[in-house]
Amino acid sequence: MDKIPLETTGGEPVIRFRDCFSVRYIQSAVLLCRLGYGIEKKYSDGTEPGPDLLLRHEVFILNSILSTVAFLESTINEFYADATDGAYFYVDKKHEALLKTVGEGWQNEKNFDRAPMITKYQKILAIAGSSPFEEDDPVFSNIRDLIEIRNYLMHYRREWVVVADERVSEDDTKTQVEKFEKKLQRKFAQNPFAHKNQPYFPDKCFGHGCAEWAVTNSLLFTDAFFHKLDLPAPYEGIKDDLLTR
Repeated sequence: MDKIPLETTGGEPVIRFRDCFSVRYIQSAVLLCRLGYGIEKKYSDGTEPGPDLLLRHEVFILNSILSTVAFLESTINEFYADATDGAYFYVDKKHEALLKTVGEGWQNEKNFDRAPMITKYQKILAIAGSSPFEEDDPVFSNIRDLIEIRNYLMHYRREWVVVADERVSEDDTKTQVEKFEKKLQRKFAQNPFAHKNQPYFPDKCFGHGCAEWAVTNSLLFTDAFFHKLDLPAPYEGIKDDLLTR
């Protein structure tokens, strides 16, 4: 994928390349995650950072999560583009045949663009003759939750949130915020800077624990996807650098 083919047209050399934004997004996600962790570690003695550092922490965590989902989306979009464009120059003959199968099996670009992200991964696995992810796979379930968080943030609509009302049972959750609390509160450590009277989502949710959970599960998911296809992941060469703390 990192090769740059050189072509000659009319005697003049033409250099073409295919960028890989998925790698840029995951690098951004882990860097922001580490920056958020650095602030939490510096103030792990219980003292509270000033307003500027609290804002920095929130920015780092929020954008790490958004960059992680951008990584997931660009990864599958780039894979599909390589398969349909015949950009097989970075793999061997066996892998060329697999990409050709995917490209010929899903030629409807508009249908691909309209498909939900998870559906893209599952359908490409099916076309390639590989087993799709099981619905009860914990990593697959976490990716669904992560995408749901991103969609909520990107298409945000304000809603009333009840804080610390003991009369509300788990079966009474109606708002999306309450649903996030029910799903996520046991999956990772809470934001240490959130106050007790603040709602779980987003205040207690958006800490380093959430960003690390997002990055870790996204890499586990894409690792499994490329393993199922017996293909190298586009970030294979930098995987050891994708540290979250």
